[in-house]
Amino acid sequence: MLLKELIAVKHIKKGGEFLDKEVYDISIDSRKTKPGDIFFAMKGWKQNGNDYVLAALKNGAEIVVSEQDLPFDNVVIVDNVRAAYAKACKNFFESACDRLKLIGITGTNGKTTTTNIVASILKAAGKKVGVIGTLGAEYNQTHVETGMTTPDPYMLHKLFKSMFSQGIEYAIMEVSAHALALDKLEGIKFEIGVLTNITEDHLDYFENMENYAKAKMSFFRPEKVKLAIVFGEDDYGKNLIINPKVPTICYGKKFGFDVSGRGIKTDFGGSEFVCDYLGQQFKIKSHLVGQYNVENLLGAIAVTRSLGISEENVSKGIANLLPVEGRFNILNFKNKNIVIDYAHTPDGLEKVLKTARSLSGNKLVCIFGCGGNRDKQKRPIMGKIASSLADDVIITSDNPRFEEPQEIIKQIENGCVKPCLTICERQQAIEYALKKYKNKTTIVIAGKGAEQYQEIKGVQYPYSDFEVVYNFCKQLKKPLKKDKTYPFDDADERFYD
Repeated sequence: MLLKELIAVKHIKKGGEFLDKEVYDISIDSRKTKPGDIFFAMKGWKQNGNDYVLAALKNGAEIVVSEQDLPFDNVVIVDNVRAAYAKACKNFFESACDRLKLIGITGTNGKTTTTNIVASILKAAGKKVGVIGTLGAEYNQTHVETGMTTPDPYMLHKLFKSMFSQGIEYAIMEVSAHALALDKLEGIKFEIGVLTNITEDHLDYFENMENYAKAKMSFFRPEKVKLAIVFGEDDYGKNLIINPKVPTICYGKKFGFDVSGRGIKTDFGGSEFVCDYLGQQFKIKSHLVGQYNVENLLGAIAVTRSLGISEENVSKGIANLLPVEGRFNILNFKNKNIVIDYAHTPDGLEKVLKTARSLSGNKLVCIFGCGGNRDKQKRPIMGKIASSLADDVIITSDNPRFEEPQEIIKQIENGCVKPCLTICERQQAIEYALKKYKNKTTIVIAGKGAEQYQEIKGVQYPYSDFEVVYNFCKQLKKPLKKDKTYPFDDADERFYD
């Protein structure tokens, strides 16, 4: 493929004489660069791809694309190297995304669940569907580990091409704030964009809520989405509804939104309500638990009804969907309800604990920690939430990454409103709770959900909250361990996704 087929002339500031150069593949990692590749030198949070240009050239890079004027031959200078990389990946994989109906779901919480609800409804309607998100990519009985909520553009467009070649019609994907801030989705236009909510997270990268929200809100522009579906009970969502840049449908539990729920009932067995979609009413029954999952259901209904899916297939698709792995999964052992959930933000933890409390009058115990090398501001906030809402709290380790687990725990303790037990080793913390608390107790294990590893000092060790519980309860039928490692690349994408 010629360079001019990957990068538009209008985006090139210098190096236009190389437009007819033949390139064979795209790389952002000098170690993986091959003869004939085009190497995009991108500045990351901790590393700078420009420092690896010489290594890429030695490995055979035909062209280097950068924002810097580098002292090498065959260098093309562009205004925005990340946007250029994303568009080049799209072109390299034959713009397959343009031949799929894309639905993008962004928000702090609820992305994975909403994505899976939409997929289940579309499948019930006989549509061929692919899903891309936190749990990886799924289509046609194929599972692909992506390692990030929104994959790197090369992997993303490779997935789109594979999906299209296998007859997929709809691709539903989670859209992270980092993906938007880093121009990963440049050149992609979605049929529908969904905003679930915006609450505190990732302030280690975005520094403040204004920047974080700005990244999320940037998705809802005419060049990115044709239709916006927005949770109207969120303050940021309200702003989008009041000042829409694209046609907008709003949803929420309260009557008065375009899509709303009436007569909502939820317990440990699931949820049911009557949905009102633009004046049309029909009954919904779901295995998903909690008021926040009613919100996710309403968002998914808004998406699929706007695509013309019948009420019958919407109801059928929702009824078919079992709880999403790692999202309020309930295990029962000796009259104890054990809830495993991915909640790792203040808002997420609060919703899970309030839901667990509302569904049971039992003693409520919370086991959680916070990830290392991530937003430190939320640690004492989550300590306050847990110690305020749960009867007992055990603070433990999550993914400490390159931080000391005890330091993270101390920062969580700083926000606690009452004394909390600390057990640094996560497996020990869970086993302690399972031994100590007897009948009529609800134990919430929060933070990791379906993750199959624990990241410590740059190594991902096999670990699963589910496996710890199953082994303790002597009910493990199938091992869950998977030996996976995700090394950083020159643009250290994975560090901040």
